[in-house]
Amino acid sequence: MFHPLRDAGVASPLSLVIGSLCVKHPNLFGKSEKLDVLWDKGLCDSNILVSYRKPRPEWLPQHALVLQHSMSPEIGIHGLPVDNFSRTGSGGVNLYRLSAGLELSEPASSNWSSKTSIKFEHVRPVNDDGRSISRDLHGFPITCSGVDHDSMVVLKQESRFAKANNHSFTQFNLQIEQGVPILSKWLIFNRFKFAASKGIRLGPAFFLTSVTGGSVVGDIAPYQSFSIGGPGSVRGYGEGGVGCGRSCLVANSELTVPLSPFLEGAIFLDGGSDLGSGRHVPGNPSLRHGKPGSGFGFGYGLRFKSHLGHLQVDYAVNAFNQRTVYFGFSNLAR
Repeated sequence: MFHPLRDAGVASPLSLVIGSLCVKHPNLFGKSEKLDVLWDKGLCDSNILVSYRKPRPEWLPQHALVLQHSMSPEIGIHGLPVDNFSRTGSGGVNLYRLSAGLELSEPASSNWSSKTSIKFEHVRPVNDDGRSISRDLHGFPITCSGVDHDSMVVLKQESRFAKANNHSFTQFNLQIEQGVPILSKWLIFNRFKFAASKGIRLGPAFFLTSVTGGSVVGDIAPYQSFSIGGPGSVRGYGEGGVGCGRSCLVANSELTVPLSPFLEGAIFLDGGSDLGSGRHVPGNPSLRHGKPGSGFGFGYGLRFKSHLGHLQVDYAVNAFNQRTVYFGFSNLAR
């Protein structure tokens, strides 16, 4: 669906490499300091994460210095929907993100855990040729500052609740981000996102339902809006095929039934909406690309589990009667 970023019009041999590299050092300076380096690369995206941790007693907050650099195509916001919104083509906008900061993880208490971080972030949009840009293909701004980059200091608080037994589980996650305007040109905003899920065993079957949502107020660039649609959101649509907005609400339900010791069948129903907030995103990319703003998808799938990994296949139909097949593979040991 996308063209890998090119350097001066010549494709790099590394553009065809897909993989992951993880390096861990458990005793960097001889005092149990831990250094983790993780590199993930796809055809059109990459992410490098470096974290350094000093040893502390378990009852005290754990500190980590984190440095991260990533590049990814912004198809969820600027992508062009095709085939009745079942696929999303490149919109010619990619984001380079560089962040550095401190993470503080509080000791787990009962079923709750929390993490606080403060980071400096530098965001630079580029086109498919790797050149810095400040506007999309239609001439609308893609940064909040109006120049070819945005800078901000973000204070983030994340709280997580998890409880499980042999018959059910409950999870809740809440993230709150605050942009701190240390300099007048830096972004100031408040963004929150929540995710709640509940799983119940019904005899041999298992029913899972989840609700996610969020909202953002203050300064906002299009890349900070909520993208709706795709395999992790509303199946049957391409990534961002439903729309994008300052607010969102997505609901998912799935029933799985064992067919054999290693195979499960599933039926699912997904739905999502931007709650009418798409017009409040700068440039209104959702309206310009003809996205509906709300939609639903339903279908069925198979889940195959083995010692090598977990294979998932879903067949989904969206509100425009367009059919899509999704494939996913994950390593259970990771």
